[in-house]
Amino acid sequence: MKNVIQEIVKLIESKEPCVLVSVVRTKGSTPQKSGAKLLVKKDGSGTGTLGGGCVEGDLWFAAQEILRHKRGPEFKDYYLNEDIAARDGLVCGGTMYFFIEPIMNDSEFIHFGKEILTAYNGGPPVGIATIIRSSYHQHIGNRVMLRDDGTVVGSLGSQPMDKLAIESIKKIMDLGNNTHVMVDDNTEIFVEGFTTPPTLIIMGGGHVGKATYDLANTLGFRTYIVDDRAEFANKTRFPMAEATIVSDFSNGLNEIPININTYIVIATRGHQQDDIALESAINTEAIYLGLMGSKRKTILIYKRLLNKGYSSEKLRTIHAPIGLDLGAITPEEIAVSIVSEIIMVRRGGLGKSMQMNYQGFQKTIERSAVNQWITSQ
Repeated sequence: MKNVIQEIVKLIESKEPCVLVSVVRTKGSTPQKSGAKLLVKKDGSGTGTLGGGCVEGDLWFAAQEILRHKRGPEFKDYYLNEDIAARDGLVCGGTMYFFIEPIMNDSEFIHFGKEILTAYNGGPPVGIATIIRSSYHQHIGNRVMLRDDGTVVGSLGSQPMDKLAIESIKKIMDLGNNTHVMVDDNTEIFVEGFTTPPTLIIMGGGHVGKATYDLANTLGFRTYIVDDRAEFANKTRFPMAEATIVSDFSNGLNEIPININTYIVIATRGHQQDDIALESAINTEAIYLGLMGSKRKTILIYKRLLNKGYSSEKLRTIHAPIGLDLGAITPEEIAVSIVSEIIMVRRGGLGKSMQMNYQGFQKTIERSAVNQWITSQ
């Protein structure tokens, strides 16, 4: 995402037109979810992806046609039928909705783009709402931006829509999520939040910490390592970490920027270190705080914190023992359990199996067969 926005700003500054294609909504199984972006340049090259295959190819062609004929923005839906699935190796049955928007030399998007990049680089988060579908064609592409300090830039074209958009932005801005809002049957708004990439702080650079770091890196988390032993917090052991901090666990977090898009995993070498690390992390802004260890150890640490004046409500926000119940044994399996719980918190998942109920599935099949027989008579 960041590289797409960087390229847009660069092209606008050099007065080169381009087209931005965004996935704004999906249904069912699709190769990309809402928020994915592809930037198509005048020379036919591009940045970003919509999932590949003929879907991306068709949207790429549509973007080039917009550039060639200097047309306005378009809203498209794309049903991934069985033919497309067979050809591209996709899971069929989903629908993707796209907003295809020309961004010209005099576009005001450069102002929004620069603020998005500031948010990505550690500045305050911003949220942007865009009209992607409307019977009032002159309103399509209108944007309103909400800054973290509450100031508003731009307008969707009416006060009621601006108010609706701003309320929607507030709900998703801090975590950098997105959503769409149906104003009425003819008007739809796409809402995006932009902030720093999710940050994972691992307190404890042992086997589980290393395995968690390895997995988190593949998922795009910025990682920080804190340990009071130099041999367990160094760039050789954690080469992709933003920083490896050798410090006692009561002070290590002081050197790391922490916001609501931060996740903290405590996996130190022992009870005493866990206790200190948890107390140092409990009052931060981090949205997730997980403590590895047994239920017995967790209860002992909780008792001490309660005796020190921490409320039971505060303790309920801690994920302890950490992770989802996968039956994990090895450090790598435990890392999967931990990161799965973090994804669940980040994306609002339920942490349950997605397996279909066989009896319900069987009834659906039987009902469909009966309906087909009735229709054929």
